[in-house]
Amino acid sequence: MRLLWSLVFVLSLKGAVSQTGRNLKSNPKTPIKKGPQPAGDTEPASVDLALPPLDNAVAFHFFNSSLHSDAQQRCSEDMKLYYLKNPLVTCNDGTAAGYYLREAKGSKRWLIFLQGGGFCFSKETCDWRNKTKHHLMSSSEWGQTRKGTGIASTLAEENPHWWNANIVFVPYCSSDFWSGTLSKSRQEDYAFMGSRIIMEVIKDLAPKGIKQSKVVMLAGTSAGGIGVLLNVDRVAKALEHMDADGVQVRGVVDSGWFLDLKPQNPSACVDFLSCSPIDAIKKGQRLWHGLLPDKCRLQFKKNEEWQCFMGYKLHSSLKAPIFVVQWLFDQEQLTLENIRLAVNSVTEKQWSDILNLGRETKNSLHDISAVFAPACISHILIENSNWLEFQVKGVSVARALQCWEKSLQENKAGKAPIRGCPFHLIDSYQWPQCNPTCPALHDITTGQEMSLMQMFQRTELDNERKPGPELKVDAGCLTGMLTSGG
Repeated sequence: MRLLWSLVFVLSLKGAVSQTGRNLKSNPKTPIKKGPQPAGDTEPASVDLALPPLDNAVAFHFFNSSLHSDAQQRCSEDMKLYYLKNPLVTCNDGTAAGYYLREAKGSKRWLIFLQGGGFCFSKETCDWRNKTKHHLMSSSEWGQTRKGTGIASTLAEENPHWWNANIVFVPYCSSDFWSGTLSKSRQEDYAFMGSRIIMEVIKDLAPKGIKQSKVVMLAGTSAGGIGVLLNVDRVAKALEHMDADGVQVRGVVDSGWFLDLKPQNPSACVDFLSCSPIDAIKKGQRLWHGLLPDKCRLQFKKNEEWQCFMGYKLHSSLKAPIFVVQWLFDQEQLTLENIRLAVNSVTEKQWSDILNLGRETKNSLHDISAVFAPACISHILIENSNWLEFQVKGVSVARALQCWEKSLQENKAGKAPIRGCPFHLIDSYQWPQCNPTCPALHDITTGQEMSLMQMFQRTELDNERKPGPELKVDAGCLTGMLTSGG
């Protein structure tokens, strides 16, 4: 019961520091600077990050094509749609795949953004997904709505390094974590060609100037982040084969750093509710004819290659530099652990699991050279309209990205690292929502903001504490959490 008394103590401190919290939020430690923006550009509206309804949470994880429709609908007028020249490389339903492009004449920088979304791993799950429209599977849909182009534009326009780059947005219509190579045929009801779509996009960009580029940044969120990890070295090799001399290929992975914490149960893997994510990926890889990086794949035994979908197991085999953006308490990872803070009360066992996720995520990122990891409960960071506000140790993600890119330039030139420009930023807090810049939680039933304190007040604590490690209050978290109102 010590945890209960600790929480009571924390709650008693809330009023004493709430005013300090308001001051911290309104006056962050480090001022945020925005890069130049095109004339007429306006600040995007804020995005509400509510958790999925209880009865559809698992399906939401597998099939949600975007958590941020407001940001996606902020389309840049100069993003032009192109269908792939190769008609054999298609979306799930056999319709043409393609991309949006905003050209910046004379620019030697390219930002290619892979959209996130879900996946299916059998004919039945794909049929269900297609029937219920849980994901855009047809080029006619994304071609008409132009969803998502605003994300790439916003990411570039609000970053001083990328505001005048060539911007490419690639819609996700392959349902395979950008890994598939399977064509649609009489024997196959669906195509899974995510990996080939990326390669065709690179080919189609060759006459548009990508061969003359100095830097190509492959970025993506959630499934798109996994796509970056799986394909960044292949993109670099493709450009090398095009005689693109001197081009530097880099990757930004946002919320694509999943951990295989949930036990597997292959015998029960029938549908979304019974199949663990790992078992679903195993089945999916076979269905998609998934293409994995050779260096990673050869590290594992037969039927264990699925581990290359896990960023922390794949990263060491990559040649291209990677910047990882990851919430320590990823909202989708918590959903996989059957924890939905904005819907259910949380047991003491689940609270222990939440803290364990934070520890395991932090440990998996320890040896990553470039990382931005706030101790917050959320999913996807750079698609947020207020992405510049999030900070770790007083540094924004935009600043960290800038420092990382400068370090790559200095290393290439043989110069010493830049002092006072950090890009390995992992929150030291052990509890979630301690960081005063964390996005607010929302109660899905009321739509109201829900502080972590309010979540604690409805927490179902065990009456009798079972033997195990003591859950101690994170002393460093008290000020951060309470001053943020969290």
